[in-house]
Amino acid sequence: MEIKIQDIDHIREAAREFVENIGEARVFAFYGKMGAGKTTFVKAICEELGVDDVITSPTFAIINEYTIDHSPLNIDHCPTSESAANNGQCSMVNGQSIYHFDFYRIKKLEEVYDMGYEDYFYSGALCFIEWPELIEEILPDDAVRVSIIEQEDGSRVVSY
Repeated sequence: MEIKIQDIDHIREAAREFVENIGEARVFAFYGKMGAGKTTFVKAICEELGVDDVITSPTFAIINEYTIDHSPLNIDHCPTSESAANNGQCSMVNGQSIYHFDFYRIKKLEEVYDMGYEDYFYSGALCFIEWPELIEEILPDDAVRVSIIEQEDGSRVVSY
């Protein structure tokens, strides 16, 4: 799938389209050059999912955790527990965690092992990963690889 982001004023529309197509996937690896807009796009996705927290780059912390505070998705028919959501009965629920990773600063893979990456990647929570190139060998097999490429006119193309 491809989504075009014409400019920053249209990023929420692109994020909404991305969210509408998340399906059952939970781990998303975002590839792109420095300045391609990975963090900005993840921020817009989180806002579309209903995160009220301040969303920042986890470059120094490596991981930020956000909570879906008010899912704008139609959840009237959904159970209110995260376990029910993870059983495929609903895609997102209020109170569900989202983990946002930025592995740009890691020096060796052992750092990722030490942080207990498996607890996050296999939790059933949404995981958005920036700079996955540095941890490619431990990405889950079902991780969705998302590339963001800046075009000559300044627009971005998101493909996955």
